[in-house]
Amino acid sequence: MFKFLAKGLLRDRTRSFFPILIIASGVMLTVLVYSWMSGFSVMLIYESARFKTGHVKIVTNAYNELIDQKPYDLGLMNVDDKIETLSSEYPDVHWQPRIYFGGLLDLPDEKGETLSQGEVIGFGVDLFTDSFEHDLLNLEEALTAGSLPTKNGEILISQEIADKLDINIHDVVTIIGSTMYGSMAMDNFTVSGMILFGVQAMDRGAIIVDISDVRSFLDMENSASEILGFLPTYNETKTFEISTAFNETYFDEDDEFSEIMIPLRTQGQMEYLIATLEGYMTSFIFVFIFIMSLVLWNSGLMKGIRLYGEVGVRLAIGESKGHIYRSLIYESILIGIAATIIGTSIGLVFSYLLQYHGINIGSMMKDSQMIMGATMRAQVTPVSYYIGFIPGVIASVIGAMISGVGIYRRNTAQLFKELET
Repeated sequence: MFKFLAKGLLRDRTRSFFPILIIASGVMLTVLVYSWMSGFSVMLIYESARFKTGHVKIVTNAYNELIDQKPYDLGLMNVDDKIETLSSEYPDVHWQPRIYFGGLLDLPDEKGETLSQGEVIGFGVDLFTDSFEHDLLNLEEALTAGSLPTKNGEILISQEIADKLDINIHDVVTIIGSTMYGSMAMDNFTVSGMILFGVQAMDRGAIIVDISDVRSFLDMENSASEILGFLPTYNETKTFEISTAFNETYFDEDDEFSEIMIPLRTQGQMEYLIATLEGYMTSFIFVFIFIMSLVLWNSGLMKGIRLYGEVGVRLAIGESKGHIYRSLIYESILIGIAATIIGTSIGLVFSYLLQYHGINIGSMMKDSQMIMGATMRAQVTPVSYYIGFIPGVIASVIGAMISGVGIYRRNTAQLFKELET
């Protein structure tokens, strides 16, 4: 049956050209939008993980209650011992201490008087012990001037804050903040380089300092705001498994300084953002199925008018209405598969172009607080190769089923009359 119908479609292309064109266009957009949203989701998770959340995060119970304020005075103590224990219990996870702090960056003149001053967000990371943070933050690629710190007392500052405060390489700047115990803290640092991450929330005023300098500056010996955990590859199910096991062992809700592990998805607005993206993708597919079904229904009705003569002949030779109706559905399946293959191929081409080149939307994100890169890229996943079959084949079949109902509504006598004319 399918072979017979396929030959008929190839020989009479007017029966399939318009449906294939409509379905292929819809499938192409489905694949492109899905890949685009996948790219947005991957970028959101990647940028958030390396700058803010990790794949999992360990904080104290009290810190977690005020986590948006980054209260490092409620941070973790005896961090080295904790990381050693974590490394033995979860060897597949890389554990990295971080200290987040805010303060004022002051540029003095030769007499020590303030030339310029601005608020900054400080990141205390391990710059010297290993290269993990270098690779994670892509510091070499982000460097726009100068060099990376090679010794204590050197820092990196964002290019935007450097331009704003007129800071140059090798300038000595003062960071003003408060210690872990609430007293004022001031220390001088030498600017070794400027960085630009391409993430607006970071580039507006981030400074990168080695964690040992930050600990000395904030009186946080062997302490950290948070311990971030990174899997070799992000796996949401794995992060929940690790977090559940850890919390069952170490977390005590009655102890404000007991440790709690939080998976990436449940941190901040990540749950809402990821769920929203997933909801949009599902809604988008159903909308395309509905729209294409309506278009193909109308196309089927128009085609049915032209095929009334053929239907009359088939009825005259004894073919049942049910068999004719089923043959239209089989025909729609063939059309849907052919159109889906064409649409998916075109959609993948555009998706790969957007994956490797991307689109810069930095001008739209100047005031954004989200940890998100300025270059939007698509992400071709295994799902991208078959996601188009859902709207492509289903819409084609639904359109044929609805339009084919007209066969049952017309009586045989009317069909024979149309055959005679």
